[in-house]
Amino acid sequence: MARGGITIEDDVLMAANVQLLSNNHDEYERQVLTCEEIVIKKGAWIGAGASILPGVTVGKYAIVGAGAIVTKDVPDYAVVVGIPAKVIKTLDKDKFPE
Repeated sequence: MARGGITIEDDVLMAANVQLLSNNHDEYERQVLTCEEIVIKKGAWIGAGASILPGVTVGKYAIVGAGAIVTKDVPDYAVVVGIPAKVIKTLDKDKFPE
């Protein structure tokens, strides 16, 4: 579902059954399609079965846990899990190449 646009930067890992959904329907005018870009930044890792919803940016080297539903931006180096996804940890940025 890429109508809103999807940008995937270098070195991104994506496991099986990931959903990137850049469009949705208006809550009141359900025939109207709303579109917002999804951005997956460099080195991010998206776990199996995760769903990334419209307008979300997943930060550099961030990790999205398996089965998570991401409704808000994920900061650089964050680890998010759950429904809705929440930050549970921040990775040490000095351990990544830049």
